[in-house]
Amino acid sequence: MTSRTLVLLCIILIGLNSCSSKKRVAEKKRATPSERVVIKKEEVVTIDRAPKKEKESEFITPPANASYAEIVSAYILNYGTIAMEEMLQYGIPASITLAQGILESGAGRGDLTKRANNHFGIKCHREWTGDRVYHDDDELQECFRKYKDPKYSFRDHSLFLTQRSRYSDLFKLKKDDYKGWARGLKAAGYATDPQYPNKLIRIIEQYQLYKFDDQVLGNKVSMLNPDDSKISTYTVTRGDTLYSIARRYNMTVETLKEFNGLETNTISVGQVLYLHPVKNQ
Repeated sequence: MTSRTLVLLCIILIGLNSCSSKKRVAEKKRATPSERVVIKKEEVVTIDRAPKKEKESEFITPPANASYAEIVSAYILNYGTIAMEEMLQYGIPASITLAQGILESGAGRGDLTKRANNHFGIKCHREWTGDRVYHDDDELQECFRKYKDPKYSFRDHSLFLTQRSRYSDLFKLKKDDYKGWARGLKAAGYATDPQYPNKLIRIIEQYQLYKFDDQVLGNKVSMLNPDDSKISTYTVTRGDTLYSIARRYNMTVETLKEFNGLETNTISVGQVLYLHPVKNQ
């Protein structure tokens, strides 16, 4: 009995040792998934810390071998919204603004446009105190206005038409009468080319720019009277400072500078300042 008992005890001990070994092996195997989880977490952290891609330019640039129609289409996509904003603010048909921009700037490819962001061929005139460039036009090296951003060229075009009495008859026309506007611009002396109205009308009809007018008018938004729109600007007089003007219109100096693309506090008598943002979207 004693030998049997010893044998049984040995068998039991061997069995226990065997289970313990299997348990340790199983525990080692379970550690592997835990290690993999840690590796995955490290990979996620690495991805999160990777530099983010820079924001794409909001302007469409046609390829070098693009056709003229493709270049014009890109121009319309880039500036169509701005033209509609100007129509809402000042009552100038978006189709006319776009057609003039396409014609005057060569759809954004003209030398004056590239050098000065001047999309409408507006010359300096005596009241202009901003930056300028010199460009051959009717005469050699004439003075033209230079803008920090194209959106300021579109706004200056609106102000140019609304603040000169010779264009006042245009604002008596219907907002969708682009033919009347095209002929009226020539009659008021905007351009010397006798074919100027026909060129504008051809551009509007070829690229269906009248749809921009329909979109604005279809929203049933009341158009501003051109005289009322002048309240959105301020002409600097003697003794004015950016601080005094900003305080008068309940805004900060930095906000006023941002609205006008100013980098310094220097202003000049006769300078026209915008009292609201010039929208580009």
